[in-house]
Amino acid sequence: MSTTVWIILAAAVMTYLTRIGGHMILSRFERIHPRVEAGLNAVPAAVLTTLVAPAAMSGGVAELAALATGAAVAFLVGGMMPMFLTSAAVLILLRHLIG
Repeated sequence: MSTTVWIILAAAVMTYLTRIGGHMILSRFERIHPRVEAGLNAVPAAVLTTLVAPAAMSGGVAELAALATGAAVAFLVGGMMPMFLTSAAVLILLRHLIG
């Protein structure tokens, strides 16, 4: 197998171990401290921010239009999948048309 395949497999294994490790550690506690729970609840928003912020700050017309479309779909329709699909479609279309 090529080096790329080994890297992908190693990344998949490490990702799995990281996810299952956190679950195993937290499952040993009967109750989680409220501060830990608040921190864990903030993770999805933090991850979304790290994905969106670079495109919003340094993106071109296509990226900004995709972000605006995603925000509009999120507020009007709701749901992650419609938001993702429409944003991706707008981004792909505009990158293809604009370049």
